[in-house]
Amino acid sequence: MNRRLWIFLIVMSFNLIIFVHELGHFWAAKWRGLQIDRFQIWFGKPIWKKEINGVQYGLGWIPAGGFVALPQMAPMEAIEGGGGEDRKLPNITPLDKIIVAFAGPLFSMLLALASAVVVWKVGKPKDFIATNEIGFVLPDSPGDKAGLMPGDKILKINGEPVNGFAGSLESITERIVLSRGDEIRFTVEREGQASPLELKSGFETEKTRWFQRRALRQVGIDSAGPAVIGGVIPNSPAADAKLQKGDRIVSVDGARLHGLMQFSHILKSKGYGAVLLGIENPDGAVREVSITPEKPLKPEGRDPMVGIEWDFDGEVDTRIVHPAPVEQVVDSLKMMWVTITSVVAPDSSIGVDHLSGPVGIAKVQYQLLQTEDGWRRILAFLVLFNVNLAVLNMLPFPVLDGGHITLALLEKLRGRPVEAKPLEILQTVCALGLISLMLFVTSKDIGDSFGRGKNKPEEVVFPAN
Repeated sequence: MNRRLWIFLIVMSFNLIIFVHELGHFWAAKWRGLQIDRFQIWFGKPIWKKEINGVQYGLGWIPAGGFVALPQMAPMEAIEGGGGEDRKLPNITPLDKIIVAFAGPLFSMLLALASAVVVWKVGKPKDFIATNEIGFVLPDSPGDKAGLMPGDKILKINGEPVNGFAGSLESITERIVLSRGDEIRFTVEREGQASPLELKSGFETEKTRWFQRRALRQVGIDSAGPAVIGGVIPNSPAADAKLQKGDRIVSVDGARLHGLMQFSHILKSKGYGAVLLGIENPDGAVREVSITPEKPLKPEGRDPMVGIEWDFDGEVDTRIVHPAPVEQVVDSLKMMWVTITSVVAPDSSIGVDHLSGPVGIAKVQYQLLQTEDGWRRILAFLVLFNVNLAVLNMLPFPVLDGGHITLALLEKLRGRPVEAKPLEILQTVCALGLISLMLFVTSKDIGDSFGRGKNKPEEVVFPAN
């Protein structure tokens, strides 16, 4: 697919999400008889506008958010990009304000449910690593110091059962990242041990630059998985040893191989000398092959290699599944709850800098579109995104829909509206705070694009024999 078309689809998906959310406010306002001044996608002064039946429709120049200007609710001309005028409009009831404010999140949730129905029908890749077996433990890492070993099967983390290595909130990787406190407790099953072991581990994070997000917690372990050969580089040691696509490496120097990272570490620990590989053919027969890594001509400066391209299909389950619509929405709500509680928890490593703004969300969508079945992943992402939009807008802060609902409830309890001047000041302060937060997370979205290494694999060339 053309890159420009990808970008166009991403921009259109943003506009659709914003449009549906604001359409909820718009229709609710018309139903309740409110004065509607403007219906605008994006903030700031309009770069395009047209008035129809007394309502100005427009597109702002700041590509974030959107609004329906309802002067009887709580006017925000400074943020919405317009100038107010003194008008005497009839008062509306707190119930009217609650209905209009709630309609936006409601429509976002309905769009999430509609997207979930489509995902249920067309399916999405499962993207799940089902094993709970450790395939590699990095030497001197927190996991190594805690006593974790390749072949161990992790049963629980901090007393909570795990259901795989990655791909769900209950998997090993996610439980490590979302753990709290100064230590992580592992319950593991080890071959030869009559009962599960209880091991306590610290954690570490990779160093990042000041303009990047803080790295997430890790203990230095990787999942076990089949070391299946997906291709052999010409003139390489693997080609000389007659290794073929579909062969599986099951042992190195007689010891069982648990995963790909373990294979690379073994070669390095042996000084890239000759090793004896146990090779299982696609028909199940096993043979032994001696192989010695060599330095490639290209790229220069690389460590010796054997010239194998790995087949990762057996490690990650990418089968197309058809989860029920309600299940998808509930899972998204759970993820949202975990994110919010982790951000505010004092003993969590997740912070505000791990949130994403429009740039980060667009980057995720762009990356998803480039994968196989990317359009299915985008549909699934829309479910999560719209649920997030609905939940975040229900937070009880001024300028958000939840803030309008809170103010309407206060008005009902007090018997009169909140004073206009204090309300305007409060809304302006909160709006500036929200814009500052958006700029902060966007700076992290942009900063993460630098210093993370190359995304495309380099071509490897060995000398001709």
